[in-house]
Amino acid sequence: MEITVDQMYQIENKGHDMGFLKKFMMENAGAASVRRLVEKLGNVESKNILIFVGLGNNGGDGLVMARHLAGYNVKVTVMLLGTPEKIKTEESNWNWSILQKMPSVKLMTGDSLNFDFKPDVIVDGILGTGIIGEIREPYASAINYINETDCYKFAVDVPSGLDPQTGETANICTKCNMTVTFHKMKQGIPKRKDLTGELFVEKIGIPPEAEEGIL
Repeated sequence: MEITVDQMYQIENKGHDMGFLKKFMMENAGAASVRRLVEKLGNVESKNILIFVGLGNNGGDGLVMARHLAGYNVKVTVMLLGTPEKIKTEESNWNWSILQKMPSVKLMTGDSLNFDFKPDVIVDGILGTGIIGEIREPYASAINYINETDCYKFAVDVPSGLDPQTGETANICTKCNMTVTFHKMKQGIPKRKDLTGELFVEKIGIPPEAEEGIL
């Protein structure tokens, strides 16, 4: 069953109101993403994985992935596209604060895309379901960097720049090898296998009762 982006928002909010907090959804989304990635790549130990994160909850999923990947002895670099004080949600802030206590994860902020390594994998946690209008800097440069870099590319929830409702793209969009989306498929995502690559839907613990009256 495919659902609309608005239905997904409503289901998340209802689940949160039931007590299954959005920080739990974020934790499960990031953990499920890492499981899929490790299952695909096999041994990820000592690989250089670069995670681009935006300032919203899509970025928060990427921050959770960073923590889980560190447990696999991955060389994890997180590139926050902006400054920490501009992180938009409590859940993402909470996950950022944990990473600040983890020397095993390298944190970078701002808009410089000069990295002292070549990534084996790039995780796109830049923009999620809420894209509106043209993609601006520093997001645009990050998306171009992802598309120009020869490595394995993994999208969290949706490739950045793809409208998960319509399947249309903004002025630019990441082209990925694998996309993991959450709870149920959003209507526009399967229309763009050329951008998503392999596509998976992962449950993240939202109670089925949260769908009542919405689906």
